[in-house]
Amino acid sequence: MANTNIITVKDVNIRTMTKDGKDYICITDIAKQKNETDPNGVIGNWMRNRNTIEYLGLWETLYNPNFNPLEFEGFRSQAGLNAFTLSPSQWIETTRAIGLISQAGRYGGTYARSDIAFKFANWVAVEFELYLVMEFQRLKAKEQEQIGWTAKRELSKINYRIHTDAIKRHLIPEEVTREQAAMKYAEEADVLNVAMFGMIAKQWREANPELKGNIRDYATINELICLSNMENINAVLINDGMPQGERLIKLNQIAIHQMQVLEDNEGRKLLKAAN
Repeated sequence: MANTNIITVKDVNIRTMTKDGKDYICITDIAKQKNETDPNGVIGNWMRNRNTIEYLGLWETLYNPNFNPLEFEGFRSQAGLNAFTLSPSQWIETTRAIGLISQAGRYGGTYARSDIAFKFANWVAVEFELYLVMEFQRLKAKEQEQIGWTAKRELSKINYRIHTDAIKRHLIPEEVTREQAAMKYAEEADVLNVAMFGMIAKQWREANPELKGNIRDYATINELICLSNMENINAVLINDGMPQGERLIKLNQIAIHQMQVLEDNEGRKLLKAAN
């Protein structure tokens, strides 16, 4: 299933999608920059061009092992002639091309692999191509950032389950109420918060009333890595029966050391080991 997005380039909304790990941009939307009422006509004129056919043929030769070179040669020999016409669907069906995708329906259109789409945008308007590349790169950078963030959050969640299981087995008395159990977990979570951030969750919320979420939602990637490690270590210390106060000091020492390493000896000041 394709993942879709929309980027805005010079007040024009342009659809993008990722299918089978490949990025596509809707050139029907790009064509509206030149002719909003007849974008298909713009694409048709582009595909009549001999340079376009040669570029598409070379692209398919490089990336598509199933490309039909004989049909391509037929199109190339006719490209540029007054009577020559070629639609995206004809090109796809005849040559078994993969660089273009033609989707029917009200919200359909012609999509092209990103480098082909950039080539088309250049033909439409050089300035528009530059803005398109900039916005598309911004979109991909944001996606990569989100992937990294999600991965670290999931790692933190997995370690949190290990952590809370250790609390349940070693710190919580038998037959406690659900509210008591929840309070105990909150205290252990705050042990890590104090060791890492120097404050408990409630203090952070009071200091940042305009922010949504919790203190860990605003942590850096390095801080999340450190927290994940600390959750595992805290679970081991709980299993060993170490009192909470002693664990806090030890975890803070670990946090300081790990952040110094992760931040290239520019670690932040955390809770001091001495009371």
